[in-house]
Amino acid sequence: MARHRQPPSQTWRTFFKNHTKDLVSLDFFVVPTITFQLLFTLVILSHDRRRLVHFAVTANPTAARTARQLLGAFPWDNAPRYLLRDRASAYGLEFSEMAKSMGIHEVLTAPQSPWQNAYLERLIGSIRRKCLDHVIVLNETGLRRVLKSYFAYYEQSRTHLSLGKDARISRPIQPPAMGRVVQIPQVGGLRHRYERFAA
Repeated sequence: MARHRQPPSQTWRTFFKNHTKDLVSLDFFVVPTITFQLLFTLVILSHDRRRLVHFAVTANPTAARTARQLLGAFPWDNAPRYLLRDRASAYGLEFSEMAKSMGIHEVLTAPQSPWQNAYLERLIGSIRRKCLDHVIVLNETGLRRVLKSYFAYYEQSRTHLSLGKDARISRPIQPPAMGRVVQIPQVGGLRHRYERFAA
């Protein structure tokens, strides 16, 4: 009998390339406080320009709370088509039902495969190396304040090679004729933004 060859299914790289405008990633990472309390930070990242959509900090991540965060991140009818996440128990049935009711198709990574969610894992690594490794976290409010400051820097000032050395929120090019370069401290002096000003 003749064998009918079927086209192979698309690879992860092809999937990301085809659906980058419709894809967001979601994950938790843990931050210990000075009193050894564990705080869980939820991060939602859009793959289009690798922009942060939403973040939340809690000491007790439940499926109901995580589902509410998803609803808060995408109010009205601006939900993405695909949501890439791992198989952690913090999501649960309530989260899956909320995603389904919002018209979001969940794409689950393989167990113990963080490289399948590479953009978000890279963001979490950047948060740890560039911010949290240099800060002592006292409580939930303090962590939320530090992360809010870091994410403002991340969105408006930090450049990225894949975006042509532009920030997530695009900035105009400043030619040398505009003046000298001035260093503006951000994130409590941990990071800086560089602008040209006339002398």
